[in-house]
Amino acid sequence: MTVAARLAKQGHEVSLYEASGRTGGKCRTEWIGDYAFDTGPSLLTLPAIYKDFFLKTGPRFERVLKRTAVDPSFTYNFADGKSVDFVNLDLPKTCAAIDAALGVEAGNAWHALMQRAEVMWDISRVPFVQSELTSIWSLLKRRDLIRGIRQIAPYKSLRKVTGEYTKDQHIQMIIDRYATYTGSDPRKAPAALLTIAFVEASFGAWHLAGGIGQLSIALEERCRLLKVDIHLDSPVAKITTTRGSVTGVTLTDGEFVSADLVVANADAEIVYNQLLEPAVRQAKPERKKLQRAEKSLAGFSLLLGLDNSKIDGPTPKINHHAIYFPANYDAEFDAIFTKHVPVADPTIYICAPHDPLMVKREGTENWFVLVNAPRHDPAFGWDWSQGGEKYAQQIIAKLDSLGLRVSERLDVMEFRTPLDLQNTTNAPGGSIYGTSSNGAMSAFSRAKNRSPVKGLFCVGGSAHPGGGLPLVGMSAELVAEAIGGTQTGVTAAHHSH
Repeated sequence: MTVAARLAKQGHEVSLYEASGRTGGKCRTEWIGDYAFDTGPSLLTLPAIYKDFFLKTGPRFERVLKRTAVDPSFTYNFADGKSVDFVNLDLPKTCAAIDAALGVEAGNAWHALMQRAEVMWDISRVPFVQSELTSIWSLLKRRDLIRGIRQIAPYKSLRKVTGEYTKDQHIQMIIDRYATYTGSDPRKAPAALLTIAFVEASFGAWHLAGGIGQLSIALEERCRLLKVDIHLDSPVAKITTTRGSVTGVTLTDGEFVSADLVVANADAEIVYNQLLEPAVRQAKPERKKLQRAEKSLAGFSLLLGLDNSKIDGPTPKINHHAIYFPANYDAEFDAIFTKHVPVADPTIYICAPHDPLMVKREGTENWFVLVNAPRHDPAFGWDWSQGGEKYAQQIIAKLDSLGLRVSERLDVMEFRTPLDLQNTTNAPGGSIYGTSSNGAMSAFSRAKNRSPVKGLFCVGGSAHPGGGLPLVGMSAELVAEAIGGTQTGVTAAHHSH
């Protein structure tokens, strides 16, 4: 939707074909009874990406969305009973909180890591994130990047670079988690993922009143304002080509839609292996690349509606974003990436928004609970068509053991497996971000924004620069810039969920 609106503003005639009955894909706020849940992204970082979008396409961000700071941005809880609150937009206070909870050495290490992350961000932001990543040779021509290679440490893992600053296991776990943000293993993922920690600390953690899904609603409204022609329940069966150039799309009902350009938001694996004919030889390099790339991890989520009137005594207090680490974090990565089985004692992430617009009754709470999980892969890994209910109960039992009194307050409970994610959003195996960031060359395994098939462009979480709301917004800007403005032609923006 972001690229569709940008292209319409540039003067293109844009049609958007959406497979499901609503827009927004994974980014949605879903009501179950009296409770609303952000079932995809539950946090907005780098809001400037979307502020820029709204400013350049019509009424500004603040006119259409209400943004509030999440403070503390995160509460990290450890198996040894220690916990620390990260203060939103205040690194000195966060370091002081780490000093108090984990010791001065840990606080100093965090400060030093954030300084390193800032240098990494400054060096990599333009060439790696805000530019089309066409090839490694284009990067090698940049003298500023060559000088910064030592700081970026492309052949060091996130785990290794953290170990150069501290041996504190609590800090290690917090940093490791930034690898899972991209669906990756911190023991293999590049050190550059440390920049995510800097971005969070420097640009803040934000909530949108009514849920993060309000962003999808605002984007659809902006598309309609700019006369984007939105077709819901219109899955695309094929991207059609002639002599290596796109000619349009064919819908599953057989209708052919002619287009000069096609922007595909489906997972790159689906674009290259299902939507394009095997005979399209220009797609061969991207197919090979996707075949070699390691897939990202998936997620198992619980949607919990809690009624506090069901219990006597004080209600357990929980901040907006809370993380509960297990005693053995490495066992989690071994389970997912090596054994391909559900994690016995997983890290638990809870989003408890405390937003009155997301519940219909006072004294109730809406928790979105997420744990990392292996992707759905019956042939070579885990089959998520069964065992979901049992695993959900196992996670609830763990929450109870942490003193959160979930079972006693439970009013609504639904769970979503990686198979559910695959079925509802066309994410193969339920992999949240397409390919993982495992390995030094992982940035080059993502689909290029400008496909080798003439007239075809790729946008979204499986394309460059990656998954998550900020990077998806950046990919839209890169594609809009690559296409450029014109007063002629028809662009079909294809959204597959």
